[in-house]
Amino acid sequence: MVLLGTMVNGAAIIAGTLLGILLRGIPESMKNTVMHAIGLALLVLGAQMSLKTDNFLIVLLSLVIGALAGEAIKLEDKFTNAGLWLEKRVGSKEPGAIAQGFITSSLVFVVGAMAILGALDSGMKGNHDILYAKSVMDGFIAIVLTSTLGIGVLFSAIPILLYQGAIALFATQITRLVPDAIMDAMITELTAAGGIMILGIGLNLLGITRIKIANLLPGLVAAAAMTAALQVW
Repeated sequence: MVLLGTMVNGAAIIAGTLLGILLRGIPESMKNTVMHAIGLALLVLGAQMSLKTDNFLIVLLSLVIGALAGEAIKLEDKFTNAGLWLEKRVGSKEPGAIAQGFITSSLVFVVGAMAILGALDSGMKGNHDILYAKSVMDGFIAIVLTSTLGIGVLFSAIPILLYQGAIALFATQITRLVPDAIMDAMITELTAAGGIMILGIGLNLLGITRIKIANLLPGLVAAAAMTAALQVW
């Protein structure tokens, strides 16, 4: 089943969120320390990923193009509005809490090599091992994020199902469209661009910056397109 890994990933996030709700009573100072720990860990992960590039110019240009496209279509605002819409339906007592949890967790779970590689493996080979491993990681991250950001983390399962599911379905046909060498190069630059975005998420969680990471997401598409064009050329 092509979508099995993605479905398990979504279920793990939901389960982690439900467990995290039980930990919401921990002291505020502890929540802040935990959030800072996550931020520091994301800085390390993002740095490791970003250094894997074979062509930093592609990564730089993809981020610039992504920023221009994201700002033009106001992608961050769309994420925020979706979170606020969910907030109204759920009836949160803390204004903006669900939106913040939804946006932050969605970006953490979506931006990364495992999401792309795992979904590609599911579609091309029917192998869900990468997404199973990602599910375990995301489940634990969801527990911690929920304990600090609240129930909004639960709704991040929706973009995960849509994003990874779409890649997995596309991957069933990708071997006929994209040669292995081009695919490997695309994944390398996607990983590097995603790593810089994860660095930004970490800085935001630490309260150092307020970067609109969602507006950079089109950069992933730009990185893939430029890498493919360069390989063909």
